[in-house]
Amino acid sequence: MAQHETPADGPGAEAVPPFPGIRVIGLGAPFRWIRRGFADFRACARSSLFYGFCFTAMGLLTTFVFAHAYEYTSAVTTGFFLVAPFFAMGLYELSRRRELGLPGVLLPTLTVWRRNMGNIALFAGVLTVVFLIWARASMVIFAMFYTQEMPSLDGFLTQVLSLENIDFLMVYLAVGAGFALFVFAVSVVSIPLMLDRNQDAITSMLASLRALMLNPLPLLVWAALIVMLTLIGFLSFHIGLVVMMPVVGHATWHAYRELVEPLP
Repeated sequence: MAQHETPADGPGAEAVPPFPGIRVIGLGAPFRWIRRGFADFRACARSSLFYGFCFTAMGLLTTFVFAHAYEYTSAVTTGFFLVAPFFAMGLYELSRRRELGLPGVLLPTLTVWRRNMGNIALFAGVLTVVFLIWARASMVIFAMFYTQEMPSLDGFLTQVLSLENIDFLMVYLAVGAGFALFVFAVSVVSIPLMLDRNQDAITSMLASLRALMLNPLPLLVWAALIVMLTLIGFLSFHIGLVVMMPVVGHATWHAYRELVEPLP
């Protein structure tokens, strides 16, 4: 008796990919991914640098917003992390092409999202909703602690640096960390799966959650490395983003390869 039939079953129909098997990895794996990501960056330098300059432009936009409306900076900065995986799709494709021995040219990577456009759009929609909720939550937290008027930029930085408003900082960081953890949990291998196997968005997010549940410590180390390298990029007047973000993008592909078992 036939099982798992779908309306698309029939001559020439593509088989539905099975649920991805997830491997258990060691604590040192994230450092190995960074090393391999840097090797991909060197091998595909011209194409990788194009994406690096895109990330730098995003960083400059964040700085511009901070200078003129810093109360929205948290939302824009979060948006940077949410949009980054979509900019990185081309970097995943460059790493995939290098694995196959294909040239690391830029043009084929610019439209790689077409390979699984519907599911990638669904995933983007989920992250957009999360982003909008966080943006609203961020403003609510500001309003709770600044009931009269928003502090000046200098006053805000002084409070952050001197920890004069520790209750605000603790609440803000706790809520922000919750949103960040959720986004990271559903994003670990989602887009590489959708690009590499034409996997659906829901299965890809569930596979990412399973990867985090099976490898909590290594993936928390991986998240810390991503944040650290991004901060280095920001603190170097965004120049570091030209290199740091492509390396992280390439490394994410290697994280996917090591976390997800290959198809039989």
